[in-house]
Amino acid sequence: MSTDTITHLEAQSALLEEWVETRRQIAMLEARSADLLAQRARLMDADVVAQPVHRDAIERSMIAEFSAAGRIATGSVSQAFADARFLDQDFPALRDTFRAGRVTAAHVREIVRAAAPVRAAIRDGVIEESMLVAFETAALAFAETEAPARTRAHVREVAAAIAGLSLTERNKAAGAERTVTVRSVGDGLALLQAVLPEHLAIGILDRLTRLARVQKHNTDDRAPMLPVDDDAWEAEAAEVWDGGVIFGSGGTFTSDPFEEDLDAYWEHVDRMLAAGPKVIQIPSDERTTDQIRADLLTDLLLGADPSEVQGPGLSNVTATIQVTVNATTLAGLDDHPAQLDGHGELHPDIARALAGRNTGWTRLFLDPTGMVTETDTYTPTAGMRRFLQARDQHCRFPGCRMPVHRCEADHTLDHALGGSTSLDNLAHLCKTHHALKHPSIPDQHRWTARQLPDWTLRWTSPTGRTHVDRPPRRVMFVPSGPEPIAHPPQPGADIDWTTPADAHAPF
Repeated sequence: MSTDTITHLEAQSALLEEWVETRRQIAMLEARSADLLAQRARLMDADVVAQPVHRDAIERSMIAEFSAAGRIATGSVSQAFADARFLDQDFPALRDTFRAGRVTAAHVREIVRAAAPVRAAIRDGVIEESMLVAFETAALAFAETEAPARTRAHVREVAAAIAGLSLTERNKAAGAERTVTVRSVGDGLALLQAVLPEHLAIGILDRLTRLARVQKHNTDDRAPMLPVDDDAWEAEAAEVWDGGVIFGSGGTFTSDPFEEDLDAYWEHVDRMLAAGPKVIQIPSDERTTDQIRADLLTDLLLGADPSEVQGPGLSNVTATIQVTVNATTLAGLDDHPAQLDGHGELHPDIARALAGRNTGWTRLFLDPTGMVTETDTYTPTAGMRRFLQARDQHCRFPGCRMPVHRCEADHTLDHALGGSTSLDNLAHLCKTHHALKHPSIPDQHRWTARQLPDWTLRWTSPTGRTHVDRPPRRVMFVPSGPEPIAHPPQPGADIDWTTPADAHAPF
């Protein structure tokens, strides 16, 4: 083996060792992060003891502050607190192993959550408390040498065995976890995920596959697009009927019944009969099986009525999306991308198709920076509501993505304290984050919010830390315009937030 080869292998080995060590250090930092969450949870418990009636508000406030500071979804922070609390209280050996970096955060998450039936059995008096230690020992022995995915399957089996759960009971418990989620993957596509009982999921895929095969191979079900060559047809007609032709509207014509010389016409008919019918080949479906399955799934879910088992009431439930599109794009004058609010770009053809099926479109006026300034409605209450929905798009707490149609327009400065019902004092908040600033919450746990003239919300947490949430813009790139700013602000300079007097339309 040459010296260069040995050196190359040594470099590869060194990089691998460094990577493994880096991963271990990351695990140690993750363990430290969990310790910090557990310590904060203990402080929350002390606050709850002092003010038990405000337990929910105290916990929501704590989670909201960590969510905003870490720019993490509220649900993820809430689950992280729960995992950290269980790790701190119930799993000392797992905690020490985690701190040493011998297992990752993913391993810890699978072990802690799989222990739920064991803890439940202990709480119900079915098994002894010492069985939780047995579960922890068995889980650690496996996790230190296996990947998190394998650990998950193993610890669930161990937990079921210790808790005495049968396969039927485990399936029943797992059935409660069924869910449907959607996540954007870019370029106008999204990942639709469904967690279902396994037999149903396999059955759905099998049916889609069978339908896709029928669609792909049975061309008889598709109507052919016959080729039409108007120029060739007219030329042939002129050649055959050089005279005695009566032309009608829309390119139609017929022979003159009073024309004596029809020999050319009948000769043409004889030639057509002798040639026989022309075979038209219908091209096969060029889509892949996966593409056909995806199209069939979309068609079945969006076009089919709910079954009688689900109840007729489901047929009255409709989906709500909000789309923003330029008027010039809607008129077909250009093909600028539309915006599917809260998600990203939308193909202009799709936006135009949606517009053709909907009568609830609202015209929006944008300033040169792409900010919504007014709508063209004159009804005060409805107009302001539509304006705020178009402006906010989602909950205005930092990091929250709750869609605007599931939020409420809240007075930033409480109405009871003199806050006006105006665009500059209204913003959409979901129920969870609206409750954070409710006057009934004690001062040491209540958040406050202030709305700046550009509609930015400046939140202040109970600990005094500030977080800002700016309204989302409607365009990614904005035109320079005929009237550029003469003196743009320098970095670090104070900005004049004064709103022009004509920035808002009358309602």
